[in-house]
Amino acid sequence: MFGGATSYVETLDEIIEYVNAQQPTTDEFVGWHQGRFERVSNRDSILRRCDYLEDVGFLEIHADEWDLGPEGQRYLANRSTETLLEIMCRRNLGLRSLLYALSVGPMSIDDVGQQQLNTHPELGWDPSNYDMALQRVNWLRSLGVVQKDGDQYTLTAEGRQFTDNAVEAWADSTAIDESVALDPMMAGTYDTTVEARAIDPEFRATALYQFDQTCAVSDVDHPALLDVAHILPWSDYPEYRADLQNVLPLSKIHHAAFDRKLFTIDAEFHLQVNPQFETDSPLLRETICDRAGERISLPEKAVSPKYLNRHNARLEWV
Repeated sequence: MFGGATSYVETLDEIIEYVNAQQPTTDEFVGWHQGRFERVSNRDSILRRCDYLEDVGFLEIHADEWDLGPEGQRYLANRSTETLLEIMCRRNLGLRSLLYALSVGPMSIDDVGQQQLNTHPELGWDPSNYDMALQRVNWLRSLGVVQKDGDQYTLTAEGRQFTDNAVEAWADSTAIDESVALDPMMAGTYDTTVEARAIDPEFRATALYQFDQTCAVSDVDHPALLDVAHILPWSDYPEYRADLQNVLPLSKIHHAAFDRKLFTIDAEFHLQVNPQFETDSPLLRETICDRAGERISLPEKAVSPKYLNRHNARLEWV
């Protein structure tokens, strides 16, 4: 968008007001941009930005006349930051995933690009080109949910409030790419093995990416067979529902065993097994019982030891 890194919303407002009032032709629309914004490079650059606004649903074109699309009409009627953030997060694959990742800590623009492509390789960006990553963080800065400190990007208080609510509020959402969303092997939303619990598929994707889409205990590596298990329970600790350091990817059977207190992990990441846990299952013996005391290999800073301590303090046998 034109107008500078933190002026995307203001630029969008001007474009929507102009299009709504004038329904310009493409030539008129390009000419208006060139007369209104500084550093407008060329016609192709302008049209690429217009095409993006069309893709998102803010604009549409018929017989070479531009008009407001459905999202543009909705935003114009409301003109709230909340509405705009909801539209952007719904129409831009991976944007909520980036917000969840930023909730863990600061990220450079290189980190942002890697996180987005690793979580959603279907975006298809050139990894060496940071333009797409930069556009995403600038949209989020313009919306007031991300701020820049030197070369690092962090969540604002408003951004953290959004992620705290989004993990549940967006539970029924699906990915933009319907071929992916409708593939049961991808398991975008899911039910846990203990109780039905849907979470934002973008939170799930972000959590699984942190662990290379692999169960932390059994090494099961098929996404459709994995749950995102909360260390501090969802129902008892709503303030930690969207905290990526409060989750573990576990196979469905290991998630059920964890929630039923048959095993746990201590603050030093050693597997602790309930002394009363008896089983004839070779799988459970091999992946849990026979590994009592073994240190689990977890990515650095992926899990908070303090959450494990709080979880284990509730277990009489630890």
